[in-house]
Amino acid sequence: MSTPSMIVPARPLELRPNRVWRSYRGGRLLSKLEGRADAVDDHFPEDWIGSAVRAINPAEVSRPGEGLASVALGEELVGLDELFAEQAEFFFGAEHSKCYGAQPEFLVKFIDSAERLHFQCHPTKAFSRENLDSRYGKFEAYYVLDVRPEVGEGKVYVGFQRPPARDQLKEIIKRQDIPALLDCFDPITVKRGDVVIVPGGVPHALGAGVLLVEILEPSDWVARFEYQRGDYVLPEKDRFMGRGVDFALDMMDLQAKSVEFVREHYFCPATVVHQAGNARREQLIGPAHTDCFQVWKTSWRGQAQRTVNSYCIAIVTQGSCRLAGPDGFTRELGLFDRVIIPLGMESLRLDAPEGCELLECYPPSANPSAEILTA
Repeated sequence: MSTPSMIVPARPLELRPNRVWRSYRGGRLLSKLEGRADAVDDHFPEDWIGSAVRAINPAEVSRPGEGLASVALGEELVGLDELFAEQAEFFFGAEHSKCYGAQPEFLVKFIDSAERLHFQCHPTKAFSRENLDSRYGKFEAYYVLDVRPEVGEGKVYVGFQRPPARDQLKEIIKRQDIPALLDCFDPITVKRGDVVIVPGGVPHALGAGVLLVEILEPSDWVARFEYQRGDYVLPEKDRFMGRGVDFALDMMDLQAKSVEFVREHYFCPATVVHQAGNARREQLIGPAHTDCFQVWKTSWRGQAQRTVNSYCIAIVTQGSCRLAGPDGFTRELGLFDRVIIPLGMESLRLDAPEGCELLECYPPSANPSAEILTA
């Protein structure tokens, strides 16, 4: 590996909050996690975790560099996009860097919705290559963390259960006939631990009151065919990525998808790949689901050790733990803390006397170790 000019120790890098403006409201729970006494639902309902992706927002609310995450190196705060560009092999390895460049190839977010999101659609990779001059579509996945008690059941809307004809849908969108749009969907209940994928082209929306981790292709491409959420109306140029309604319809999958189809094909049960004593490794999303990223989960109690053979973003989704590197460095992690684990770490020790659960997000090229060695 090349020697970097910015020295990055071979240890987990703690990620700071990186809140991003969105056109819907939420974020109160995220603000509480940050220890803010003034936690309210506002237009910052997302935290882009370890992001090297710029957010695309209306000009009136856009901020320079919004979406790009940073980490502290000594006294200096460094943008991850800059760090990745300089030290791609340290973070990702030579093979990944040769294939993908200085990009993790995925984006991770916390989403805390106070209201149902806009009905929307994202492009597939093929559509993006042909129409957006981009190699990224926006295949996405949800790992549900919690549902606000006042909401009751969490819900997602995935695919049209009763798709209208294209011309009919175009008129519904032009009129902004939201009851007619709602009639196209059956809300599908979700609970903590559910894993749901939403391929590009599939119309969808996240329901109100759901806290989740979203894992997705590294883009902010979206066509919103519902223009208003709460107190904000999207400007016309920001509804269909600067194009018209026909552009959105071209990217949209208008095939009927029953609730049973969605649960069978888009809900992903965990596959246990290793279990020994108090330690368990599960694959949640793998190559059988998508070529965009992988998602695994590790649960254990006591002391354990792992070989690091891929770049990873790890999030504590239950309990707490201490991570330690080979140089004697340690870091305490509590609920919903998140870190980057660079490939250059090589090995990692984990200590969780009371038990811990880590959600681990990997690039598509990763070959995560299936084993966790307990003491």
